[in-house]
Amino acid sequence: MDFKKCNRCGCFYISDSNVCSNCQPKDNLEIAKLNNYIEKYGNNNCSLDEISVSTGISVKNLNRYINENGINISL
Repeated sequence: MDFKKCNRCGCFYISDSNVCSNCQPKDNLEIAKLNNYIEKYGNNNCSLDEISVSTGISVKNLNRYINENGINISL
């Protein structure tokens, strides 16, 4: 385990994940929300701004989910 800075809130913690234990449930909820959005509307060349407005997920977190979780969005 490494001493890390949470990618979501910025606090320091010790773990193997990229977010602290306080932020993990929030990430899981937003990832589920994003997956539901993709299932409902498809992957149809929406911008990150459009997805952010529709889901309430920040563009910063959308970028993080795409990079860290391999979520495929055609932009």
